[in-house]
Amino acid sequence: MGLKDNLLDATLQASADAGLPEPPDLSDGSFAERQAHYQAEAIINFMKESEFTITELKAPVVVESIKTPDQLVNVELDTLLGPYAPVLKTLRKIGAPIPAIDGLIDKLEGEIEKAIRPLLEGGAKLAGLDLGKDDGGLECVGYVYIGDEPDSVDDIDVEDDGGKIENTTIKWIVENNESVR
Repeated sequence: MGLKDNLLDATLQASADAGLPEPPDLSDGSFAERQAHYQAEAIINFMKESEFTITELKAPVVVESIKTPDQLVNVELDTLLGPYAPVLKTLRKIGAPIPAIDGLIDKLEGEIEKAIRPLLEGGAKLAGLDLGKDDGGLECVGYVYIGDEPDSVDDIDVEDDGGKIENTTIKWIVENNESVR
């Protein structure tokens, strides 16, 4: 049953409620049928021009891809000393009997540290990420919402009509539709 049929039924019901002795003529081409036809068109046009507002929405989000710029990273001193650390340690061991060797090794170690210290903060680059969901390298969990924030994305199930109805509200707000009156 369409809108026009509903309007014809309303005409029939109104005539019965008003106590008219005979039901109105609802046949094709009759005044009531033509009126219902034009009323249906008017209602449809009104609805097309109306603005509906989503007042409540909860839905999971699918992230297609993510890219980040290269990131500067800090490097530990021991990492930068790398091959020198064991050499300095060995020199300390074998040079222990030599007086003042510890001071010389400390001085050498200090000079190496001074040379590499500028590299400690931001001394290396981590390549930026370039991940896509189709590549299998990106998995993100999140949600979008209007209205009350859900506790978790796990609370949002929009796989079936029931979940869509439960997590979405659309309203026709009079103030947004003054021009269609």
